[in-house]
This record gives sequence, C-alpha cells and structure tokens, in this order.
Amino acid sequence: MHEQDSTPNGTPTDHGRRGFLGAAALAATSLMAVTGAAATPAHAARPATGTGAPTRHRSQVTAAITQTGRRRLGSLKVSSIGLGTQTMPGNLYGPVTSRKDMVALIRTAVDQGMTFFDTAEAYGPWESERIVGDALRPVRDEVVIASKFGWDIDPDTGARLGLTSRPERIRQAVDGMLKRLRTDHIDLLYQHRVDPTVPIEDVADTVKDLIAEGKVLHWGLSEPGLQTVRRAHAIQPLTAIQNEYSTLWRGPKENVLPLCEELGIGLVCWAPLGMGFTTGTMSPYTRFAESDRRTAFPRNSRDNLAANMPLVQLLQDWAVRKGATPAQIDLAWLLAQKPWIVPIPSTTRLSHLLENIGAEEVRFTRDELQELNAAIADITIHGDRLPPEALAMTGVEAPTR
Repeated sequence: MHEQDSTPNGTPTDHGRRGFLGAAALAATSLMAVTGAAATPAHAARPATGTGAPTRHRSQVTAAITQTGRRRLGSLKVSSIGLGTQTMPGNLYGPVTSRKDMVALIRTAVDQGMTFFDTAEAYGPWESERIVGDALRPVRDEVVIASKFGWDIDPDTGARLGLTSRPERIRQAVDGMLKRLRTDHIDLLYQHRVDPTVPIEDVADTVKDLIAEGKVLHWGLSEPGLQTVRRAHAIQPLTAIQNEYSTLWRGPKENVLPLCEELGIGLVCWAPLGMGFTTGTMSPYTRFAESDRRTAFPRNSRDNLAANMPLVQLLQDWAVRKGATPAQIDLAWLLAQKPWIVPIPSTTRLSHLLENIGAEEVRFTRDELQELNAAIADITIHGDRLPPEALAMTGVEAPTR
C-alpha cells in the first residue's frame, strides 16, 4: 500500500465523494460488463481454460482498487476493512435493488481482496445471514464470517421480544446460524448486547464449550460494560469488542481502547461512517423516509444535523488535502488510531464498496495525524448517537454469578 498525492488507488477524483463515486460507477460498470457482477455471481462457473480451472476476469480499473491490507483481532487475521451486511435485507435504511445484487456485491468484495464479513441473526432477522451464506459458500475457507446472538426473536413474526443469552438459547442460535450461513463453524461469534439477567460467566462457559466443539473459533462482545469484558476474558479470551466508533462518535477512545490494548483484544467499528453522515452526503435539510430507522436517532434531528456540520466541513477539507473523499478520510482516521482497529462499513452499492476499500491507501504523516486528531477533538457533537431504548443497552454490566 502507498499514498498517492492526488489520486488514491489510481482512480480519478475531484477531491469529493461525488467525483470518486463517478469514477467508481465507471469501475462498477466495467466490472459488470466483464464479469457480469450484477447478473452473474462473481464465483459462478467460468469457461474452462486449458488447465481445467475457471477463468476469473477482472477489469484494469477495479484491479487498481484492491484491498491488500491485513490486520489482527487477537489471533484472528482479517482484511483491514470489512463489510457490514446489516443493510442488505433492505429494512434498515430502505429497500435494496435485489437479493441477487447483494449476493453479487459480497462476492465482488471477495474478488477485491476483502476477507471480513459481519452479520447477525437479528439482521432481517435471519435474512442477512442467508445472503452472506449464499454469497460466501464458494470461498468459505478464504474468508472470516462474524455473526451475533443475544436477541429473543419471535420465529413467526421476526419481532424482537427482548434480550436473551441463556446457555440453551445461545446453542439454539448458533445451530440456526450454521444452517443459514451454510458452514460448519463461525469464525467470530459476538454476544450482540449484554443480557442484564444472565451472568457473563454463563455466557463465556457456553461459548467456550462451542469452541471446544469446533462450532465457533473466536468470540467477542458488542457494546459491553468494561468489567463485563474483564470477567468474560478471564474465562474464554476475547478476540474482539464491537463498538460504534468514528469521527462522529469517539466515545471508545476514553476507556474501550485502553482496555483493548491492555488485554490484547481487537476493536471492530460499526457505523464507522456515522450511518452516512461523515460521507458528506447529508445536510441540515436532509429528511429520511419513514422506513429509514435513522429518523429515530437524536443526532439526526434538523437542529443537530446543522450543529454537526463543522465535522463534515473538516473531513471535506482533509479530503481535498489528501486527494480522497470524506468517507475515506473518516475510515483512514480510524485505521490510523491503532493497528488492531478494523472498521466494517455497511453498503449495498458497488461504488461505495470500492470507495471504502480505497481508504486504506490514504496515509497520514505523524504531524498530519496529530493535527487531524486535535481538530476532531475540538468539534463538539450534538445529539445522542442512539435512541434512548437502544442507548440503554450499551455499556451494560452483566450480573454476577
């Protein structure tokens, strides 16, 4: 990897997301024309060559936007940027083009060098795992799949009935995941949220047994309390903590990052682009559709969007300075904080996927990083990051056994 002065990854840019996406759209068109990515799965059978092996064609444009960086979450090796799949069922931010396109997008991500894919039984529910399973089955041994348990989901309606991490429920959830993901093991299994009624020791013991059985290889916690992390880690060492983290939400810096560093645990960042805010595509006049769950987030109110615009301007200024896009600056900033931080931006568009991958080419000198860190720290973010009921589920400490 290396930083280019004005055109990261060799892709033309006008120093803004719109310019990059125009170039990425051309790359996407080229890729689809050559490989049929939107109509033909990237790993579908190809005409045989003289050696009997399938031929995988790649355009020169998309070959220039290939992810090569690798990082370690504990002992687990993953691509430096992963792919979140929460939006792929089409019931989070709005409808997607088609399920077939989502499968093709994941397969294209693999072709572009991505190895880390994040899902959960609650996404859809269940449909995200099915999409991931269908997409990655041909390359299962080449990728890392993370999923999450912890919700009591009505099997008939799909409604979330609350949190549950009882040992029998964990086992039931994992068995369902293995079927939907079309695999015999889950590389990284998270507790989606800490259950305030179940001791974390019971959870850790259950996961430890699942690891001994080979159904799970590594485990982690999502948005946990700090003492819960220590207690869980003492029974079965944790590989990763998953937390929201971006230039828009910098809460983990104070306590979570030092704890991860102390215990040798990786940090996986969900919503690393502030659910779209740090891409520079929102304004105080942005209005979300009724089906878009971001309408319920306090920081997305009209007043708070306006108050938080200085961050967008800062990222845009740095995008011009580094020949990148605001989204790439945000992701590159995360990568620069610690070598064991891995962002997992969600997307349903090929142009955005290529843009995100390109972030690993953006590098900061030591002086630049100090300058950017100071500028970000000076910006106050207005509005809670989550609705009250969701915020109450973060940082929870499990009861003692």
